[in-house]
Amino acid sequence: MGGSKRRIWRKIHIGIDEETLEVRAVEVTTSNVGDAPMMPELLNQIPSDQDIGSVTADGAYDTRKCHDAIAKRGARAVIPPRKNAQHWQPTSAGAVARNEAVNASRYLGRAIWRKWSGYHRRSRVETKMHCVKLLGQSLMSRDFDRQVTEIQIRIDVLNRYTAIGTPITEPVG
Repeated sequence: MGGSKRRIWRKIHIGIDEETLEVRAVEVTTSNVGDAPMMPELLNQIPSDQDIGSVTADGAYDTRKCHDAIAKRGARAVIPPRKNAQHWQPTSAGAVARNEAVNASRYLGRAIWRKWSGYHRRSRVETKMHCVKLLGQSLMSRDFDRQVTEIQIRIDVLNRYTAIGTPITEPVG
């Protein structure tokens, strides 16, 4: 009787700089780890002396922990509140900011809130994740730590290509 091979799926969580499109933070987890718990870890990878203007993420990140981590860094959260979102007790700066997003979303409507808040910029990280996947869907290493290193190398290669190939656009006239 042969042993069965169990495939363990990995998830890659990334944070990018909106201006340079450089991947600034990366976390690798098993597939059973959700996205939202990784937000504070990603933010911690960016040096505390560097300002973060805003953090744009999808509705899965609409949690107290995420909003508090973003507020702690002095950044603005651009996270759509859930459709049935209720106000949170304003016990932290993250909760206050989230309540403002709930109010704005209710007042403007979800579609207009997305345009008004700049939520569409989230597509940049989706595009960057697509680029990561273009470097290969499978990993060569079997050991988790080596897989993390392999992904970090791919991210470094991607950042180098991004730096070479990003056009500089300047207004004319």
